[in-house]
Amino acid sequence: MENGFVDCHCHISAREFAEDLEDVIQRTREAGVKTLVAVTEEVSEFDRVLQLQERYPDLVAPCFGIHPLQGDEGPAQRSVKPQELDAALPQFFKHRERLVAIGEIGLDFTPWCAATQQDRDGQMDVFIKQLNIAKELDLPVNVHSRSAAKVVIATMREQGVTRALLHNFAGKPSVALAGVKAGFLFSFPPAVCRNHQVRNEPCNIVLSCRYIADVKGLSSETVRLVTGQNAHRLFPKVDAHVQYTCF
Repeated sequence: MENGFVDCHCHISAREFAEDLEDVIQRTREAGVKTLVAVTEEVSEFDRVLQLQERYPDLVAPCFGIHPLQGDEGPAQRSVKPQELDAALPQFFKHRERLVAIGEIGLDFTPWCAATQQDRDGQMDVFIKQLNIAKELDLPVNVHSRSAAKVVIATMREQGVTRALLHNFAGKPSVALAGVKAGFLFSFPPAVCRNHQVRNEPCNIVLSCRYIADVKGLSSETVRLVTGQNAHRLFPKVDAHVQYTCF
């Protein structure tokens, strides 16, 4: 008997899923996904992800995090401001027992979103503070690193972070190797197989699994089993929050 897939980084609390959530959840279950490590990007999602855990206690494992970019996609998107995290800090500690990780956090130095040194400094301040929250709460971190991969890995090492998932990593192989040596794990979204869909959702983890299996010359079942074991090792609190059904 094998455990099912663990989606280590999903945005099920995002408003884009509000209208067809039940359909998304049904497709998730049908694909054999047993756990959703559900990250947030802004404080307005915190209550939503907790509500989803209450609604789907056998599936949703909640995280709290403030993303380095805030606002809607496009011209309105901007770097996070330190005061936005400060206002949210009490929530991390109030709900500490329900959280399985801190995320989505990180750095995004995309030029049009972090045009000034002040923007980058603000992101770094928010990132380091959330790394410290993770250490204080003894939780792993779920990390975004666009146009800032080397800085993200160096910062986590400097801060003494040992448990991290680098999501959709796009840095150089040499930088990724530094992360591997530090003990960090990496996740691969369906984009690795050039999936051109408009919106991603948890059931598409099957696409990533097949692609990894093809690249490594393994069976999909082996990839599912090993990645699931990695996920449970990185997110040990998942076992306390989610009831598993084997198949």
